[in-house]
Amino acid sequence: MLRVINRFQKIAGFDRSMALASGALTALIPLAVLSGAVFGGEGADWIINRYGLTGGGAEAIRSVFSTEAASAGVGVFGTVFLAISVLSFSRTMQRLFEQTWELKPLGVHNTRNGLWWICTLSLYTAALGALYVALGGGRLGLAAAVCEVPVTTAFFTWSGWILSAKRLAGATLLPFAVSAAVLTAAYSVIATVYLPRLFNTYASRYGPAGAVFGMASALFGAMLILVVSAALGREVRDELVRIRQGRHPSHDEVRHQWANILEQTRSSWRTVRRQPPHPQPENSD
Repeated sequence: MLRVINRFQKIAGFDRSMALASGALTALIPLAVLSGAVFGGEGADWIINRYGLTGGGAEAIRSVFSTEAASAGVGVFGTVFLAISVLSFSRTMQRLFEQTWELKPLGVHNTRNGLWWICTLSLYTAALGALYVALGGGRLGLAAAVCEVPVTTAFFTWSGWILSAKRLAGATLLPFAVSAAVLTAAYSVIATVYLPRLFNTYASRYGPAGAVFGMASALFGAMLILVVSAALGREVRDELVRIRQGRHPSHDEVRHQWANILEQTRSSWRTVRRQPPHPQPENSD
């Protein structure tokens, strides 16, 4: 557990989660809106039915995913914006694997694999949607969540392999993929209860913009689970290798791990304290 916490801090877990959530928001909403405008999809209705949204929350989702409002954006500008958004999201995911497994950054040189990942992400999302439609059965969708685990495990294993430019083997990524799949399925069940209240609260305060705030909050939770799973998967794999080799951590190593965690925590706290306070407005005479 100490190694997992240390790894999470080393990759700046909360910042990485926020970057992934922002990338997902700017990529997935335009993708869903433009897909609905071009192909006549029912993304808004699926989200409303999946999470049992009513009232203001349902209206806010319909406003955000309105195909009529998006029709004017379908064209050269919409296509370029969508391409930039999804590629940026894929590179953010790529950096997660590179930082967690300490690989040399590839940046834009891995764009072709990023495109393959985006295409597969679309298929994976469609498969999960069909799974919940077929097996949803009840508000919590427990049957669909259980069946989601092997599909998600395969997707995340392949994601790490392709986004790392095939530098990470499937066996290396399997602990991460299993952890991410199980935690994501649990989060999906919890979100079924939590999201309707969240969307309705934001919609009552901010109108259609509340749907965007609600999705941003939900995506941050999902991305935080993904980053935690990456740190956990890396350390579990390393521990399995150490056990296979007959190596066990010494007391000095445990103390060193504690020292690293405490030092990183103190460093973060010192950084926060050094930030200047917000200037107070001057009173005008």
